Amino acid sequence: MLTTGLILHTYPLSRILLLSSTLATLSYTLAIFNQASHPTIFIFIFNTLITSLTSHPQNDQTHVAFSLYSRILTHTNLKPNDHTYPSLFKACRSHPWLQYGRALHTHVLKFREPSYYHFVQASLLNFYSIIGKVSISRYLFDQVSHPDLATWNSILSAYARNASVHCVHNAISSDDIDNTGLSLEVLSLFNDMQKSLVRPNEVTMVTLIGACGNLGAFGQGTWAHAYVLKKSLKLNHYISTALIDFYANCGCLGLAFQLFGQLPDRDTLCYNAMIRGFAIHGHGNEALELFKKMNLDGLLPDDVTMVVIMCACSHVGLVDQAGRLKEAEETVRTMPMKPNAILWRSLLGAARVHGNLEIGELALSHLTQLEPEISGNYVLLSNLYASMNRWDDVKRV
Repeated sequence: MLTTGLILHTYPLSRILLLSSTLATLSYTLAIFNQASHPTIFIFIFNTLITSLTSHPQNDQTHVAFSLYSRILTHTNLKPNDHTYPSLFKACRSHPWLQYGRALHTHVLKFREPSYYHFVQASLLNFYSIIGKVSISRYLFDQVSHPDLATWNSILSAYARNASVHCVHNAISSDDIDNTGLSLEVLSLFNDMQKSLVRPNEVTMVTLIGACGNLGAFGQGTWAHAYVLKKSLKLNHYISTALIDFYANCGCLGLAFQLFGQLPDRDTLCYNAMIRGFAIHGHGNEALELFKKMNLDGLLPDDVTMVVIMCACSHVGLVDQAGRLKEAEETVRTMPMKPNAILWRSLLGAARVHGNLEIGELALSHLTQLEPEISGNYVLLSNLYASMNRWDDVKRV
């Protein structure tokens, strides 16, 4: 490329940068990049490399992407354009880059016209919804005169994502947060989207079905299921998981399990939805059997699996039977929301069954802060001491 002059042409240079950023070392990629100093193609190459660096979060090259963005700002002949920002906003959705998102927003206002590219608008909506600022997302959405599919999906996801966070928060903490209004707004916005004649895609339907599940809106949810089939949308894992969760929430475990059984390649998300469905309706044995089958299928449980098992199944003793106390304790202790007494009591009971004094005492210390007046918690610890013949500790409790 150097000898033929192809280094000065946009397409071959962008392809080699994309490949090298994935397959080669960062220093090699930057060496190629530094050869492309021609001003007519420079901003395009900057954008190409920024997009590539932020598309692989496992490589943790976000700091290099922001360094490149700083070079754009300090270059006399360059100015960021509509293709510069979406990838950077995507990178700002996770720590430690959240703090850069608001500053990037001010740069968008400074460098771009009000009618900037819809994908920039969508990336802004997504960023603010990730940090829980739904009202800002809605304000930005309302400024768009003719939202396209990406913009509609972004605002729908903003409400749905925060409804799901509130739903999980209610399940594992004692705070009374109502997610009904957020889910209802998803249905209302979807109705507006249909009136605007923008056709929904698979991403839209996942959001809609999830909102129907949160509300227990059986009629709207079955309509969404029929729409997916009628319009020949791809019944991917995301839609299938949303449908399993929806039917389970509405009490139709037979339909949920039928869908689950029809999936050719079930992943952890599908298993989590079905295990939760069984557990919340009191089918503890079925939930545990499915959990075992998940392991037999070679799928490792994630943090969501553990929370679902402990949170939804604690009343039927699945934590006791699973016996994964250390992993369960770690998940409870590090979860983003403050765990409630149900989870700690479940761990205390499991510690008694398996004779784990360390976790039993830890669980009781949290329970005495949450429920100092409940004597049953002390009885559980006393029984743990008794099972280990520590009679002096029994008397002390």
